[in-house]
Formats: sequence, structure tokens, C-alpha cells
Amino acid sequence: MRHGDKINNLGRKKAHREALLRNLATELIVHKRIVTTLAKAKALRTFVEPLITKTKKNESQLQIMHQHRVVFAALNSKIAVKELFTVVGPKIASRPGGYTRIIKLGTRPGDAAEMALIELVDFNEVYGKAAEKAAEPAKRTRRGSSKKKADAAPAAAEAPATEAPAADEAASTEEKAAE
Repeated sequence: MRHGDKINNLGRKKAHREALLRNLATELIVHKRIVTTLAKAKALRTFVEPLITKTKKNESQLQIMHQHRVVFAALNSKIAVKELFTVVGPKIASRPGGYTRIIKLGTRPGDAAEMALIELVDFNEVYGKAAEKAAEPAKRTRRGSSKKKADAAPAAAEAPATEAPAADEAASTEEKAAE
């Protein structure tokens, strides 16, 4: 019986599952976003978020070294640990939690598996503060704006002129029908 057993085994033995999560976590930390199945993304979120939280607790030098060792024991990747403590940690220092975002992408054509994109929230340019800065209109040049205004003016002048004769023709056909 599996009463109260909430872990998703992902159809793998314990060692295989841990290796899978290590590799996914390393790639997520290095690349800031990865595409995987929805079940793996949800399992990865529970694996990687406590590791990211460990980068925030920087009281003394001994605790910092200890946190490095704990994270390295979980990831087995010097590159990922260095990236996590030097790039990711300072950027998420003010965030109270929820460091990852999962976006569903639909099904995979081969086996109809639910696919998802999992990403680090503070490293996305589409959403958040970076997107607000990017939403500002681009600087306009004088060269392009005069051409657009010149083309728009004759089109606006022609529109009422084409409507007026049509209305006159309709009125004249009504008068002929009345006679």
C-alpha cells in the first residue's frame, strides 16, 4: 500500500530518478529554462526550489561553505553550483519563494505526453520588470514618419470622395424609380 506516499516515482527506481532530477536541475540552472514533460517539471520544481533557497541564507562564512557543500551533494556539478551562488542567488535574494514557473505547452506528437516549459522566474524577459521596460515605444526617426504621414493623408482624403458619389447614385436611382 502507498498510503500518504506523495512522491512521483516517474516510472524509475530511486537511483535513476535521482540522476534524472540532478541532470534536469543542472540544465535548468545553467540554461534558466528547459522543456520537458509536465510530470518531470513538477517533480523538478520540488527538487530544485529548496536548493535555490539555500543560496539566500548567507550569515557567516562557515554557513556559506556548508550550503555550497549541501547543494553540490545534491547536484554533483561544480558549474551549476557556481552559477547558482553567483548569478541566481543574488537575483532572487528578495523573492520569498516560488522561483520557478511551469508553462504547459500541449502534447508531444510522438506519444501524446503533456509537455511543459519550466523556467526560473526572475530570468524571463517576456514577463516582469524587463518586459515593462521593453514595452516602451522605440525611438522614432524623422525619415520614416514623414513617409507614413504623407501616404495616410491622400488615403483619408479619397475615402469621403468615394462615398459621396455612391450616395448620389443611390439617390438618383430612387428618384428614377419614383417617376
